[in-house]
Amino acid sequence: MKKLLVVVDFQNDFVDGSLGFFEAKQLEQPICQKISQYRAEGAQVAFTFDTHGADYLDTQEGRLLPIPHCTKSTQGWDLYGKVAGLREADDPCFEKSAFGSPELAHYVAKNGFERVELCGLVSNICVISNAVLIKASLPEAEVVVDAACTSCADPEMNRKALDVMEGLQIRVIGR
Repeated sequence: MKKLLVVVDFQNDFVDGSLGFFEAKQLEQPICQKISQYRAEGAQVAFTFDTHGADYLDTQEGRLLPIPHCTKSTQGWDLYGKVAGLREADDPCFEKSAFGSPELAHYVAKNGFERVELCGLVSNICVISNAVLIKASLPEAEVVVDAACTSCADPEMNRKALDVMEGLQIRVIGR
């Protein structure tokens, strides 16, 4: 089975930076274990990077969420902690200026993955956006989100995001 793990936006600003929250730090070890598991199985691992520029506050997202974050080439943009050390030079990486990555969706469709699992941050924005894009690009693939490897600052919103994903035939595990 051709499998892919997508680590969504596990970046410093979402863990302990400008948009960080306590639960995000708790995800480091489970995400590291997930990456190691996929590598041991010979499966591929990809990373997304929320990526903004100096004009962030002038964008629609910046006007609605006026907290600068993940500015390219800053420490806040970099992968967090031990996850950063698990990224390999040939891992596909997708910089995205919006919640979802059309490039990632195109990549998974072009490569015909049979199973795509997502983990990372944040469940109710970028994880759900990318899961939906992937499901639309590969409707017959198993798209999975591990609830033990994603979260957001609002526990109720996290639960709702996971429920919505299940309703879209995205398999939620680890609850």
